[in-house]
Amino acid sequence: MIEAQQLTKRYGEKTAVDRLDFVVRPGAVTGFLGPNGAGKSTTMRMIVGLDAPTSGSVTVAGRAYARHSAPLQEVGALLEARSVHPGRSAYQHLNALALTHGIPRRRVDEVIDLAGLGSVAKKRAGAFSLGMGQRLGIAAALLGDPATVMLDEPVNGLDPEGVLWIRNLLSGLAAEGRTVFVSSHLMSEMALVAEHLIIVGRGRLLADTTVQDLVREAGGDTVRVVTQEPARLREALMGPDVEITGRPGSEELQVRGASAREIGLKAAAQGIALSELSQKTVSLEEAFMDLTRGAVEYHATTAGIETPGSAA
Repeated sequence: MIEAQQLTKRYGEKTAVDRLDFVVRPGAVTGFLGPNGAGKSTTMRMIVGLDAPTSGSVTVAGRAYARHSAPLQEVGALLEARSVHPGRSAYQHLNALALTHGIPRRRVDEVIDLAGLGSVAKKRAGAFSLGMGQRLGIAAALLGDPATVMLDEPVNGLDPEGVLWIRNLLSGLAAEGRTVFVSSHLMSEMALVAEHLIIVGRGRLLADTTVQDLVREAGGDTVRVVTQEPARLREALMGPDVEITGRPGSEELQVRGASAREIGLKAAAQGIALSELSQKTVSLEEAFMDLTRGAVEYHATTAGIETPGSAA
């Protein structure tokens, strides 16, 4: 488990991380989302002791990272896939890590196979593509068989087969009861693999929620109904978990808490004709964009040139 309490990091006058409170629990994939400059990478660096908090604290399994006697076997992290000597082979890199952390050599072979690096294990890492470099970084993160796995943008540079591999890997690690904390800009992938979400913007916590709840709050379970008898339909649909809204005099109703099928069946049972019945679909990407709209630090102009917004 990863736990942050009032976690703060300042660089001079700029606050990169601003009093974050969150818990990443084992047994589920937790997505760490936010616009560029939101403080995600800084937060991850503080989790593994690469940056010291200005104030507040963050612990893994109840201890600061530096206080673990065998940190690589407690936390496996991928923060920069290219952090490997380009002249070393993948095998040499992993073996050096294993030797310095008391990890059996057989584990090197295991993670090489797990990451699909068998055919290139003896090749120089400096010649690797971005995708192969990502696989090597993930293999290094898993080398100590850690209870906590933290990956920053792990699908960067991966082909479709590699993306599917990552998806299955993350789900499998969580199913084993590990703590899995993953940042990504690919909302489509987060929607498929993450159960919990921690969303930040300008260093501050914007949401600590599930994918389903975030999408629902963005209107993802709203059904649009048009009928000439809105009052009768409203009466037929009323219930403790059903929310119905609509402008006075309008034939259109917005219904939450009932599916399009349920609404159609109840309308038919009462002999109420419907001229339109449609389920509103909101993607995780749309919900994320709506939530973080005010926290984006860089906006593209119509010419495609990025211009800075107001400082955090």
